[in-house]
Amino acid sequence: MASTSSCSFTLSSFKTPIPNSQTRTKYPSLTPSIISISTQNSLFSSFSSSGRRVFSCLDTDPVAETIGSSSSEVEVRIGKWKWRDYSIRYQYSGDSGPALVLVHGFGANSTFDTVIFLNSDHWRKNVPFLAKSHRVYSIDLIGYGYSDKPNPSEFGVNSFYTFETWGAQLNDFCNDVVKGEAFFICNSIGGLIGLQAAVMEPRICKGIFLLNISLRMLHITKQPWYGRPFIRSFQSLLRNTAVGKFFFKSVATPQSVRNILCQCYHDTSQVTDELVEKILLPGLEPGAVDVFLEFICYSGGPLPEELLSQVKCPVVIGWGDKDPWEPIELGRAYGNFSVVEEFIVLQDVGHCPQDEAPHLVNPLVEKFVARHASAKDNASMTTV
Repeated sequence: MASTSSCSFTLSSFKTPIPNSQTRTKYPSLTPSIISISTQNSLFSSFSSSGRRVFSCLDTDPVAETIGSSSSEVEVRIGKWKWRDYSIRYQYSGDSGPALVLVHGFGANSTFDTVIFLNSDHWRKNVPFLAKSHRVYSIDLIGYGYSDKPNPSEFGVNSFYTFETWGAQLNDFCNDVVKGEAFFICNSIGGLIGLQAAVMEPRICKGIFLLNISLRMLHITKQPWYGRPFIRSFQSLLRNTAVGKFFFKSVATPQSVRNILCQCYHDTSQVTDELVEKILLPGLEPGAVDVFLEFICYSGGPLPEELLSQVKCPVVIGWGDKDPWEPIELGRAYGNFSVVEEFIVLQDVGHCPQDEAPHLVNPLVEKFVARHASAKDNASMTTV
């Protein structure tokens, strides 16, 4: 796996499939309908997938990055938003149409030996395309990317980095920056955040498109009773100790990040130097290690099946069928919830479809939004 030979932790023996016996009695059965189908410029500059050199500077006022193909140019800007006295970085593009908020993933897999640091740059292949007919925003959630990373120890016994925190942040972002309702387009753990936000403030979310949502296999309730004490002890060992910091350091390297991405991307040709840089460098920011260790030790909170049973807005689920972390065999169960309109199989795609196969994902997002957008959404609006 991605960690070095001197530091590898495995909890796979404690992994249990979902839905478990309790879940089966509470949630739908397994018969879904299936459809197949910048970092700081003081550090470096990189090439976008279109071949254009892209610069961004985060220690000045928001600047514009121009990203696009030879046939059309789409301007992607970087903004800063003050949330609860913390600085939050986001990207935005597009002047009219329905608002889309793209929510990145992050975290560890169910064996703890594969970790990934994601941020709003992971949507760089989607924002320019979708911005042609939508107002598009991608946000660095607090603790990740180039947003502030307050130390979790500042908040005492109550954890700050929870789905409730990020859900509240997402809703406040829609109120303060988007200035209204939005569709949430989410990958992996970001799907839990989109669902949590929709449960907390139903009036804001018009619909959710979930891509390979995290099944939260590290959740304490998904472990057998005999494994739970070991998991809690292991999490205690990782959090705020030299062991945890060594673990983080062992995977926060270009080669480790590349190895991790080659696991979760089925088409490994999409694992470029640019992608490795965009994922790794925010993970080297001050405070990133404390945030990361806090989150991978977060084994409570909501499960996707609990949130899906509460949301009121329409949901579509897309799933890369070659995902090694969130197997599609388990994911199919989520297509059976009443709010889920479609469960779409993305063939020969891994855990991050939006980046590995944007040619498949972008049209599906457009179709979903068009189906639920109102006349008001489609009216021309000026981005604030």
